[in-house]
Amino acid sequence: MKKTLSYTIAVLLAGIAVSFAQTPDKAAMEAKETAAWQAYKDKKADAFQKVVDKDIKCVYDVGVADMAKELSDMKTADIKSFAISNFTIFTDEPDVIVATYNVKVEGSSGGEDMTGTYNAGSVWKKEGNDWLAIFHTNVKQAAAK
Repeated sequence: MKKTLSYTIAVLLAGIAVSFAQTPDKAAMEAKETAAWQAYKDKKADAFQKVVDKDIKCVYDVGVADMAKELSDMKTADIKSFAISNFTIFTDEPDVIVATYNVKVEGSSGGEDMTGTYNAGSVWKKEGNDWLAIFHTNVKQAAAK
């Protein structure tokens, strides 16, 4: 009985270890988030689509977007720079990660100035061997008073 219990616990712990080993760490997820921003900034639709799911949904102060809208808006965006800070991730599922962070952006979109610091969040889902963004939102921080 003791041997069976020991084996059961060992198998359970090994399964948990494998599950965590397959979930990317914070640095890997921040690199993916940065890659999405960089591809958008550089207007590289192919690179953007490698890290963002084809069925992405985005929520912004100006409305809701899908992949077609993101790619269309990318053409009129002029992002001069961006810097991600305060990046955190959370997961309690082996194939879903929620990321939150701040992003300081300098640039414009569709001729409108979008310079400022934004509170941002993304949901990432493991699809096969790849982690793809399936949801994104950002809201510009209010000016300090």
